[in-house]
Amino acid sequence: MWRLSVSTLLFSYLAVTLLSTSSSSLGDAEATCSGIVPLQNRKDKISITDFGGVGDGRTVNTNALREAIYRIQHLKRRGGTLLYIPPGVFLTESFNLTSHMTLFLAKGAVLKAVQDTGNWPLIDPLPSYGRGRELPGARYMSFIHGDGLRDVVITGENGTIDGQGEVWWNLWRSRTLKFTRPNLIELKNSKEIIISNVVFQDSPFWNIHPVYCSDVVIHHVTILAPQDSPNTDGIDPDSSSNVCIEDSYISTGDDLVAVKSGWDEYGIAFGRPSSNITIRRITGSTPFAGIAIGSETSGGIKNVVAEHISLSNMGVGVNIKTNIGRGGYIKNIKISNVYVENARYGIKIAGDTGDHPDANYNPNALPVVKGIHISNVWGVNVRNAGSAQGLKGSPFTGICLSEINIHGSFNSDRSWKCSDVIGTSLKVSPWPCSELRTTGGSYSCSSTF
Repeated sequence: MWRLSVSTLLFSYLAVTLLSTSSSSLGDAEATCSGIVPLQNRKDKISITDFGGVGDGRTVNTNALREAIYRIQHLKRRGGTLLYIPPGVFLTESFNLTSHMTLFLAKGAVLKAVQDTGNWPLIDPLPSYGRGRELPGARYMSFIHGDGLRDVVITGENGTIDGQGEVWWNLWRSRTLKFTRPNLIELKNSKEIIISNVVFQDSPFWNIHPVYCSDVVIHHVTILAPQDSPNTDGIDPDSSSNVCIEDSYISTGDDLVAVKSGWDEYGIAFGRPSSNITIRRITGSTPFAGIAIGSETSGGIKNVVAEHISLSNMGVGVNIKTNIGRGGYIKNIKISNVYVENARYGIKIAGDTGDHPDANYNPNALPVVKGIHISNVWGVNVRNAGSAQGLKGSPFTGICLSEINIHGSFNSDRSWKCSDVIGTSLKVSPWPCSELRTTGGSYSCSSTF
């Protein structure tokens, strides 16, 4: 198993202590959004072993899992059914969940993906992406999948879901992939979802991907992958609403949390935004971004709150990113109480990030970015304080920075880099560029925070 270093654990403890102190001083130490989905008490309980499951790390348990889930789907016990995975290593191919079920992993239980990439099932591309995210055409189905579901819980006693992703990463590195890699978990067109108290490890691609979903709670999870593992995003809410992400540790090879909403002309046509998303008390490390908005933003992203975030050994602390051809919007984003240590950038707002699905995107489809409020950020040993670079045909407006102190290393760049942005700043060090020094007016930071 991929393990945390002592230094990482020490940092996590100190960071959580720091943020807890900050939360307490603000009077919201117990603030939580996890109650948006009530946890169901399932009286009907079955075990994978009732269907022939064997946790010896060698037996393939796909049939046992599918039979158990078929039983849940068709018997439809009142209040739903809990499927228990006992201690042991249960090897399995990908499988589909059903509504009104709890997948419960006991302490010491491991659901481990087979490494037979040749027989992995394919599914259609998402309509808001138009093709697989990596390659044209279909995509590999996620290891744990669900479509059109309601009332699904994945929880336990910190058991592990292991994607055994290295075989997939090597296909990507060698450029021999035939289709887009599978996510570890993807729930599509679903609602009333809870994911908690599980360790997610070595995903082939993105880890947790709720797409076209509503009423989703993800909390008290641990997500791990080596920092050189490609595109192993932690949690990516995508064209989804009413999402709560809290109290989790994430250390991966890509963005820890990235809010998305579709890709260029396909996302514009599909037109489903991500909205009402809360991200709170996340600790982690990655060569990329801690909290990211984008770069797939074509359906629009609005009403996102991220607070009490603690990051170490980072590429970028906070990254708002989009591109020409995206269309859509990013608006009403509030990010506060962020601690960043050892990073290339503290804050980065960019209009030139991300690739395109094909040559048919419209370069005149420019995103609208406005109302980005970032406050109470403390950075230590950060090489570049910040950058805010919008688009000439669509300047980013309403950028408000407040109470930000970013301290650099010996050879750090203390200056901000800005273009095509309009904003306000209050108590920011190092002092930002002239575009972000406007005071007063409708975008006054003093009236925003």
